[in-house]
Amino acid sequence: MGTESGDGRAARTSILVVDDHTTFAELLTGALSQEPDLHSVGVASDVESSVRLCAALRPDVVVMDYHLAGGNGVTASARILQDRPGTRIVMLTGDPTQHVLEAAAATGICAFLPKDGSLATLLETIRSARCGTMAVHPSLLAATEPGRRPGAGAPALTRRELQVLHLMAQGHSVCANARLLDITPNTCRGYVKTILSKLGAHSQLEAVAVASRLGLLTAQP
Repeated sequence: MGTESGDGRAARTSILVVDDHTTFAELLTGALSQEPDLHSVGVASDVESSVRLCAALRPDVVVMDYHLAGGNGVTASARILQDRPGTRIVMLTGDPTQHVLEAAAATGICAFLPKDGSLATLLETIRSARCGTMAVHPSLLAATEPGRRPGAGAPALTRRELQVLHLMAQGHSVCANARLLDITPNTCRGYVKTILSKLGAHSQLEAVAVASRLGLLTAQP
């Protein structure tokens, strides 16, 4: 695990890449090797090898493709998190759908990004993931709910709750949201807890996925 080195310096974040496209996996591991704070510990190409290598290598972060041999990234993520709940998983997909977004969020992954997105965004997300933040790329939300408006079944959220929800969807941390809204972190956590309860979600990422399906992210805060 990449926590702290023997001399007290922060150790490099260890990353397992899971992708059945050899070229993509090699390019990503090569890019990771150029980062002073990141370190690729291995590559898996299917569900079974991803679960096995994650148990053996104990990476801080897993970069997981959705399309895999022997199942998909959601299946693999669920099995990994069942064994090691503290693992941070960033999922990539080339064809986002609302079903995939919600299924991925429900497993407990911390980020959902387009596979054709920028390397800089992926690296930033990996670093943020280790710190405990979550993220859904705006392009994926746009793809899963084009022009959707809140439906009759959507729960009523206050103006402040909608503000917090929109900031959550942008991947900001609770402390960052509190600063942006000029409220205390504890107050912001209270809003997050209420939002999760109203949406029947167990995590901020799942709340964003549910809100996307219900059209709440198009509502003006």
